[in-house]
Amino acid sequence: MEIGSGGSRSRTERGRSDPTPPAARRKPLAGLAPLHQFFATAPVPCPYVPGRAERKLIVELEGCAAPEFYDELSRAGFRRSHRFAYRPACRACAACVPVRIAVERFAHSRSTRRVRNANAGLAVRLLPPRATVELFRLFLAYQRRRHGDSDMATMSYGEFRNMVEDTSLRTALVESRDADGALVGVSLIDRLDDGISAVYSFFDPGRPQQSLGTWCILWLVEECRRRSLPYVYLGYWIAESPKMAYKARFPALERLVDGNWTPFAPE
Repeated sequence: MEIGSGGSRSRTERGRSDPTPPAARRKPLAGLAPLHQFFATAPVPCPYVPGRAERKLIVELEGCAAPEFYDELSRAGFRRSHRFAYRPACRACAACVPVRIAVERFAHSRSTRRVRNANAGLAVRLLPPRATVELFRLFLAYQRRRHGDSDMATMSYGEFRNMVEDTSLRTALVESRDADGALVGVSLIDRLDDGISAVYSFFDPGRPQQSLGTWCILWLVEECRRRSLPYVYLGYWIAESPKMAYKARFPALERLVDGNWTPFAPE
């Protein structure tokens, strides 16, 4: 499950929430952390491209050195789910392309400027990663409207709390509220040494005119500017998946190809 991008697996995938399989094969990743043990998962049906199989390279994030370790992993195209970092390791497919926004080069398009102006009245707070019933209710409303066939739409409060709080990284919550104090958008983020990783965002599905999902990312761009951080990491762009292809609309996007981050150019 990629929580950073809004993707989720169907109910047929339920039961695979722990990414460490019983018979995982050991596969160390050269050049990053020789003392960490990486595992390759068994193939499962891909949740993004029908008819394809998905495999992941995963590693547990634990201990006081986990934040610095994940800084390096993010630059190598990894994402986080709970206490694990993962990267696609599919043998016959390279559809998942890591992307990030280069903050210094970011300039609003007409579309992003409209979204920024539509949400100018929202009050935003950066908070510790603590789950609340209010957050959970918004999460469920979002899931049931936008991803009703996924296992995340039936998460319990305890599972949601683990998603938010089960971290050894520099994790935080970004809350957006309207003028009446109503919670309208939330982003779970990891702070990196070179930017912010957008782990997962959810928002009020009854406000489509505000494009709150885009707003969450635009706020992260401005937060990186305030902190003089160069990148907002967005997870994977997948051209064949409508849930993931939207990322190509953001200005100043970069993609990781053959170990190098380069300006984004859709194939």
